[in-house]
Amino acid sequence: MGIESAQGIKRTTSIALRLLWLLAFLFNIYILIFNYPKFAASLFTACSDATGISCNRFQILDSQLAALAKYGITLREYAIYALVCDIVATLCLIGTGLLIFWRKSAERMSLFVSLLLITFGSFGMNEIHIVRDPPFIMMLISMLFILLKWPALGMFFCTFPDGRFVPRWSWMLLFLFVMQLGLFILLPYPYNIENWPPMLSSLELFLVYGSVASTQVYRFFADASPQQKQQIKWLAFGFGISVLLMVIMNLLPAIFTDLHEPDSLYQLEGPLTTMLAYLPIPIGIGIALQRYRLWDIDAVINRTLVYVVFSACILCLYILVVFGASSLLQVHNNLIFSAMATALIAVIMQPMRLRLQHAVNRLMFGDRVDPYRALSNLGKKLEESLPADALLPKIVESVAHALRLPYVAIVWHGTRKAVDADPIRRTVAYGVSKDSETHHRIPMVHQGEQVGELILSPRQRGEELTSADLRLVRDLVPQIGIAVHSARLTDDLRRLTDDLLRSRERLVTAREEERRRLRRDLHDGLGPMLSSQTFTLSAVKKQLRERPDVAENLLADAIVHTQEAISDIRRLVYALRPPALDDLGLFAALREQIAQYQTSGIDMELDVPESLPPLPAAIEMACYRIVQEALTNIVRHAHATAASVRLRIQDALIIEVTDNGQGLPPATRAGVGFRSMHERAEELGGICTIGNLPHAGTRVYAKLPFLYAKSEDREPVTRGEIV
Repeated sequence: MGIESAQGIKRTTSIALRLLWLLAFLFNIYILIFNYPKFAASLFTACSDATGISCNRFQILDSQLAALAKYGITLREYAIYALVCDIVATLCLIGTGLLIFWRKSAERMSLFVSLLLITFGSFGMNEIHIVRDPPFIMMLISMLFILLKWPALGMFFCTFPDGRFVPRWSWMLLFLFVMQLGLFILLPYPYNIENWPPMLSSLELFLVYGSVASTQVYRFFADASPQQKQQIKWLAFGFGISVLLMVIMNLLPAIFTDLHEPDSLYQLEGPLTTMLAYLPIPIGIGIALQRYRLWDIDAVINRTLVYVVFSACILCLYILVVFGASSLLQVHNNLIFSAMATALIAVIMQPMRLRLQHAVNRLMFGDRVDPYRALSNLGKKLEESLPADALLPKIVESVAHALRLPYVAIVWHGTRKAVDADPIRRTVAYGVSKDSETHHRIPMVHQGEQVGELILSPRQRGEELTSADLRLVRDLVPQIGIAVHSARLTDDLRRLTDDLLRSRERLVTAREEERRRLRRDLHDGLGPMLSSQTFTLSAVKKQLRERPDVAENLLADAIVHTQEAISDIRRLVYALRPPALDDLGLFAALREQIAQYQTSGIDMELDVPESLPPLPAAIEMACYRIVQEALTNIVRHAHATAASVRLRIQDALIIEVTDNGQGLPPATRAGVGFRSMHERAEELGGICTIGNLPHAGTRVYAKLPFLYAKSEDREPVTRGEIV
């Protein structure tokens, strides 16, 4: 019931708004029909008011009759010309309003805009159609329309195109239009706004209309969707053309002083200029609300900007040549200078237009309209003798400038730190990223392998990259992929060099530590023991004949000490490399080791492949020690009843030792044993991880990379075979 009730209220409100719109439309048509005959008749007479206050804007003044006489134009012909200009502007405003109502009467913003256009068309620009006094009631309503249409125009700027005030406080700017209207109505001549000095009048117009126009600029960059941005562009285009035309027409008399003469043709341009200045406004609004997808506004703005600047350059060049030469040579109205200026313009016209077109294209679109230039610039960057770490920043900067993008980045993966470790992610960026969710990610592939991603940020929030942008990017990506691949190789080489240096340092450190340990064991243990044997044997020699019993006891002690020395020597040798590895092989040595640990009461299992390639001694040693340390930890700390050791051969030797014990406590710190296993794996470029199993127990996982031996005289080692 709630939804149906809301829909019913919405439908009723829509019907009521359309009825109100229809009543307002009928009143506007009444005002137009009521006033237009007298307005048209006034155009066939000249106005004698020198101030122009009581004259119709399209009505010719007595001071301008000289221009009609000079060019042989009758007053009737001028009146028809002015009437046609007004009819065209009026029909364009009313017709656009009716078309918007017919196509989009269900939208409140469309109802508001269409009625505003019809009101301006019916009342005329600056109410020039209001030349009769209607009945009292109608006069009150018409005064209400006049008072409301200018603030409504400000409201249109603040709420276009979706009816929301953006920013929220922008509704306060409507008071500027109310104040302007009050100054226009309340101030008498000559203090009326229309008679203010040009600078003061321009400042007032800039303050009132510039403030509301700035809300559209803020909306475009901070709030508008891509669709709304297209609509705002069409609105700005329509009003921009109107303002530009009025500025040009007001500047012409300042440049060509002859236009101030009463008999100048410029005195008759008023109706035509007014019509041309007002026509782009309803056309731009109509396209913005209905057909903004039909034409590419960027292309329209591009062409308009080119021809406006081109026309200004031609005009300035003509003035410079004609008036400059005339002033320099003190010659005026010389046909030769005019012909020279015309010939010069004809020669440089096409090259100038092409250069302007290229400059405007670069300004608006970057290099996407000229892919060859973008590729050429990128090729120059690649040819520069730059280090690898400086090349990629230059590339992203070049792409950002070519596409006029605020943020461009290259994300690529460097060398792996170790086997199965996450690759190191590197990012080279240019600009500032505001919203990572709108980024376009384009993979870069080199020789069938993805080497990274090119990340592009749209120019504005909610805007998408155009097909021209994507075409240019597809042309650039292969070249960028080559540079990224080169950077990866350089980074790999650098990291391998660093790893090699660190490995050498560790090897030297380990060697020196091992030497120190051997020296200590030999000096503190085996050395004194052998020295004591010398003294014992000397004592035996002295007591052998005189006291044989004492000598025999001394020899027994010497035998015991010798056996101890032999044990120490074996211990030292075993610490260097377990003899079982050389005597039995890796698998048999592991089996022997597991048999020793099974005396603790833990059921241990060894799972190894049938055969494996010949392993380097370092791999065998690391595997043996990692398994030994893992089993030692299980026996001492795990409280387990079962454990298993599994070896697998893939691209490396995989070691996995698991148990069903209590697992690692949450705050466990890596001890000497854990660090030893990690170091042995990392020395060989591998990894070693220690963690809890999902249900119970601990898992030690190690991966030791190796190169398969390719010698034909070495056969794979079979399980149980002695090497």
